[in-house]
Amino acid sequence: MDINQVIAHRVRALRNAHGYSLDVLAEHSKVSRSNISLIERGQSSPTATVLQKLAAAFGVTLASLFEEVDVPVARPSPIARAADQVRWTDPESGYVRRNLSAATRSPIQLVEVSFPAGQRVAYETSMRDTEIHQQVWIIEGTMEITVGDQCWSLETGDCLSMRLDRPIVFRNPASAPARYLVALATLPSTHSRRNA
Repeated sequence: MDINQVIAHRVRALRNAHGYSLDVLAEHSKVSRSNISLIERGQSSPTATVLQKLAAAFGVTLASLFEEVDVPVARPSPIARAADQVRWTDPESGYVRRNLSAATRSPIQLVEVSFPAGQRVAYETSMRDTEIHQQVWIIEGTMEITVGDQCWSLETGDCLSMRLDRPIVFRNPASAPARYLVALATLPSTHSRRNA
């Protein structure tokens, strides 16, 4: 299936699951109603920034927007073969992400990213009901990652841990591409854990 169709089905499924109209999702995500409609019809190649806004509105990770909706629920395979792993290229920055995780239900998701030299992506991440933690491990190259008002320069082998509750900027200041692994862990909301 075409990656834009995968995103289209997933966004529509999440919107229906939350009971959001297009107008309500537009209000929560700060993405225009017309843009969401184009995305849901597979007629748009949304940027990473737009997809992150939609993910935040749903309380899910960006990686989960690349999951196929029609995966069998009973017993999905615990293996994600390399040939079957979903790849997506951000039309704005040209960064490429590959979802490594299998379709089995897990609080952990792994994503490999190839980030072009000199490019930058900013996510307007903010507090959400779902608590999501992320670690970024640099496989090769150099990245600058700003979380809120704090900036870190990361070299090969460095690993940065963060919570997805503040704006985050990824920037490759070097003249060569960078490659890194992202590990995401989704925890129940703080509110639901207090009431458990």
